[in-house]
Amino acid sequence: MITVLKSGTTADQREQLIRWLEEHGVKVHVSIGENHTILGLVGDTSQIDVEMIKLLDIVQDVKRVSEPYKKANKKFHPEDTIIEIGDAKIGGGNFAVIAGPCSVESKSQIIEVAQRVKEAGAQLLRGGAFKPRTSPYSFQGLKADGIELLIEAKEATGLPIVSEIMNENHLPLFDEVDVIQVGARNMQNFELLKALGETDKPILLKRGLANTFEELLMSAEYIMAGGNENIILCERGIRTFETYTRNTLDLSAVPALHELTHLPVIIDPSHAAGRADYVKPLSAAATACGADGVMIEVHNNPSKALCDGAQSLTPGQFEDVMATIQRIRAAV
Repeated sequence: MITVLKSGTTADQREQLIRWLEEHGVKVHVSIGENHTILGLVGDTSQIDVEMIKLLDIVQDVKRVSEPYKKANKKFHPEDTIIEIGDAKIGGGNFAVIAGPCSVESKSQIIEVAQRVKEAGAQLLRGGAFKPRTSPYSFQGLKADGIELLIEAKEATGLPIVSEIMNENHLPLFDEVDVIQVGARNMQNFELLKALGETDKPILLKRGLANTFEELLMSAEYIMAGGNENIILCERGIRTFETYTRNTLDLSAVPALHELTHLPVIIDPSHAAGRADYVKPLSAAATACGADGVMIEVHNNPSKALCDGAQSLTPGQFEDVMATIQRIRAAV
């Protein structure tokens, strides 16, 4: 349920109503906008008399929200959420590019890539330390050592770092990681999501391989219910009957999620396509359709990469993609 307060409602009036609502066993989420204040009621609202609330002088309207996700719902929070990470902003008309290798392989590799993507205009550095792989025999990442190398790259370039977590027990290793990524396979790892809800770090939440928009938003809701509302949603392609590309990039996720939620939405064209030559057109399309950013895999020597070399751009190719993104951003 949401309660829209009239313009001119004082802070004391608002707090008095909030206390009364909380006495009825619900939690109240407050969203203060330019023109209206919205009180989002989370919990069992069946015992609350909607008609009585509507009669209050400070109340403009009361509506019941049928969607199961509440805090992630745009009805609760009409203003777009803007996530700030260092000098980068994502959401609310702000666009950010996250770039770097699929996996951290060595100090020289990650620092070289970090320097090159920063020079090309990337605002954040991505790099996998823990790698979920389909085969148990594939490279699994450098783990804690990979995190340390990412931190060294951050110190060398000033770029905030993004890395994927696999297990809630690894959280202490992520103290100096700026954005914690939840991969597609862990989108519904609810115990992990609960643990991330108790942190204060931005969470980059990827859509699962075959999950709906509502399921993605419910996963975001798990994190937000714990108190952490700094979430970036990521569309990385879903599994369909098509096998020519690694996944099928669902660009409709951008306008659809922007309609459903206030959270920023970015696109990962590298994992969607699985091919480096498709990254540029998909990045252009993501930018044109209103995404709040893109995350692109870049490696200084893709043919020798230990993970996902086929979908990784060289630094030179990344510069070309950045130039395209900048032209489209200027046009739209």
